[in-house]
Amino acid sequence: MKIAVFGRFNNTYTLTSVDTLLNYVSKKNIEVYIESEFSELLKSVSCNKAFYETFETFEVLDKSFDLLVSIGGDGTILRAITFVAALDIPIVGINTGRLGFLATIQVEDIETAMQNIIDGRYKISERSLLSVKTEPENSDVLELNFALNEVAVSRKNTTSMITVETLLDNEYLTSYWSDGLIVSTPTGSTGYSLSCGGPVITPGANGFVLTPIAPHNLSARPLVIPDSTEIQLKVSGREQQHLVSLDSRIATLNNGTIIKIKKADFKIKMIDLLDESFLKTLRKKMLWGEDNRN
Repeated sequence: MKIAVFGRFNNTYTLTSVDTLLNYVSKKNIEVYIESEFSELLKSVSCNKAFYETFETFEVLDKSFDLLVSIGGDGTILRAITFVAALDIPIVGINTGRLGFLATIQVEDIETAMQNIIDGRYKISERSLLSVKTEPENSDVLELNFALNEVAVSRKNTTSMITVETLLDNEYLTSYWSDGLIVSTPTGSTGYSLSCGGPVITPGANGFVLTPIAPHNLSARPLVIPDSTEIQLKVSGREQQHLVSLDSRIATLNNGTIIKIKKADFKIKMIDLLDESFLKTLRKKMLWGEDNRN
């Protein structure tokens, strides 16, 4: 078995998590490669630099890898997918962050979880992504033109609202007068879209959500559409430019740029342990069924 380890930040739990993971899998005859920048970060904060120097590093992945372990929060997993892309390498997340809808393994459960994965006691959850094209083309978008959670357009350098002209399969829907518009996958429905009033959608649903950000027209509501729909957006406003974000990656576009969004032609594979499920995670993270009034 050959695994890749990726992280971005160091906090109270990062070193503990990485040490636990590496010490455990090293005993299992598993090849371990640490993402090069993360490796340097670990060596800079660890008292045991020599230990981390025994592991190989990677800058890009190939199909020889069996698993990518993301150490951090959900944002770290969103970065991890840029390494995996269409390679079909499953991802599992160790949660050293806060909420953790995607990164579900807790620090104290690392050894048990890894043994279950080694033994094949897990399920694969396939997650749809969004792909983006712009007219005219934008180099920042072209480089990594896909998103697992959402694609969002928003205002830049202004307090004024923007107008987002929206077409679905070339048919005019409406022009949102708002701070922006989120196009979310089911995976992203528990992220930015949810904070703007969008619905929660289970990962296996074949749909996307359009969620306006602070719309001026109060009749504008989130809209669920089939994931076979091609969405076309065009922004206008007082400023000459606006922002487009693909998960945590941001590019600046000129107003009038045509943004075409559709379902990507590949999916991301997430590992779900057998004692976990989306509904269980939802209850736990959203505190559903708990009464804290007393």
